[in-house]
Parts: sequence; structure tokens; C-alpha cells
Amino acid sequence: MRLGDGSWLSFTGGEPLPGPFGIVRFVLWMGAIVAVILLVSLLAARRVTAPLAGFAAAAERLSVDGQADPLPEEGPRELRAATRAFNRMQARLARFVADRTQMLAAIGHDLRTPITRLRLRAELVDDPEMQRRMLSDLDEMEAMISATLAFARDDAQREPRGRFDLADLLQSLCDDRVDAGHRALYDGPAHAVAEGRTVALRRALANLMDNAIKYGGGFTVRLETGPDGSQHRNALIHIDDDGPGIPEAEFEKVFAPFYRLERSRSRDTGGVGLGLSTARSIIRGHGGDVTLANRAEGGLRATVTLPL
Repeated sequence: MRLGDGSWLSFTGGEPLPGPFGIVRFVLWMGAIVAVILLVSLLAARRVTAPLAGFAAAAERLSVDGQADPLPEEGPRELRAATRAFNRMQARLARFVADRTQMLAAIGHDLRTPITRLRLRAELVDDPEMQRRMLSDLDEMEAMISATLAFARDDAQREPRGRFDLADLLQSLCDDRVDAGHRALYDGPAHAVAEGRTVALRRALANLMDNAIKYGGGFTVRLETGPDGSQHRNALIHIDDDGPGIPEAEFEKVFAPFYRLERSRSRDTGGVGLGLSTARSIIRGHGGDVTLANRAEGGLRATVTLPL
């Protein structure tokens, strides 16, 4: 700028530093901006996904335990609506199970009363053969009612979960059957800590073992534990018998309630048809499953997959 006396005044502006210093300052400035944006994004994402993780965990507990604590209604509006619906569904399921159990208990009581009266009247029949047949039919009816109620009751759901030794449980079941005069062998580790409902699992595994004894004359149970590629470890329980096996088309059908491969009406030869149904229901209630397969060397193999 030229002044009045003819001299010049020069101004210097704040221009970026030349060379690499300007690039470094630009990179640091942009890095700080990106870091702030990432931090804010992570906090926002965590605020949204944390309720979703709790929602998924509660759904998993409901599918395994049959019950879960009500979820707090928090997060976005859509998630709060889904949580509210989940809590209502859980409450309705609990009421349904309680009502069904109470109804079955009442039915069982009402059915046992006329059976008892019929048994007393059968004792007055003069024909011994007719009396024997009547009492046999009444015994079968009472056994079917007891088995049906045991299958439908939710004792396993009410039993609390706890830690136990799966290997010791299997060895104990084998020892009980050896003491009864049957062939039962255990092959596996001496200890394997698991978590679940001991009484229910004992009943499920006992059903599979007794089924192997009934149709195969005995069994060998083998326990395998190891990583299954997920967060938890699974136990594989193989129950092998030397029986005739079953057709592959029947593998799933035999798990249906009251389905029997043995077509006679005798309880002694074919049972009621609830043993495998009860076993699968209990094992699936623990997050596992049970499958059947014919062994190459002959006999049937029941494989139980059980999360430890």
C-alpha cells in the first residue's frame, strides 16, 4: 500500500507452511477429526446394540430354560416395542405352561379314580381268566396315564440348573444296569464337568440306555468332549447296541409320542412309546439334540450332543 510520502507498506498473511510441514499439519488435523467421529460412532452404536445383545441372550435363555427375567425396555423406539412384546410373550408362555400342568394333574387324578373303581369291581369277577385280562388292561391304562403325565409335566423346567460331573453320571447309570444283570460298558474320561438339570438328564439318558437293553441286549456308552468350533464345548455321548437296528425311514418317526416300531399292544414288548420322545425333549431343552444311526458293524447308535 503506497503511503502519502510515497513509501510502501507491505502486509504478510498467514499462509500454510510450505513443504512437508503443511502436509503433516493437515494429516494430524484430519486424523483428529476422524478419531472424534469414530469415537462418537462407537458410542452411538454401543448404545443401540447393547439392548439388542441383551434381547438375544434373553431369547436364548427362554429357548433353553423356558424362562428368562423380564427385559428392561430401553433403546430406540422400535427396540422398546420389540422388548415389550417379548416380555408379554414370555408371560403368556409361563401362564400357558402352568395352566397346562394344572390341567394334566387334574386329568390324571380324575382318570385314576374310575380306574381304581374298575379294579375293585374286577376283583369280584368269578372267572379267573377274565379277571386276569381285566386287571392287565387296567394296569396298562394306568401305566399309559402315568407315562403321559410324566411326558407332559414340566418337572425338568422347574428343576434348577447346576454344575455336575457328566462322566460320573454316565458311569453311575451303567453301574445300575450292571447290578440289574445287564451288559453296560462305559468308555470315556473319568470326569467331564457340565451344567444342566441332573435329574432330567438322568431320566433322558436312562431312557436311551434302557431302549438299547430292550432291543439290543446291552450297550456301550462312549463320551467325547472337545471344542466344536464355537464359543462353548459340546459333549458327544454315543450309546451303541448290538440289536437289529431300525430302517432309516424310521429314524425321526420313533421320536414322535406314542409311536412304536413294535406293533403289538403289549407294554412289555413295545412300551408306551414315550421313552425316546421324553429323551429328545429333555436334551433339546438343554440346547442339545439326539440322533439315531445304524452302525456299520450292526446295531443302533444313539448320539447325544450336549453343550457343556
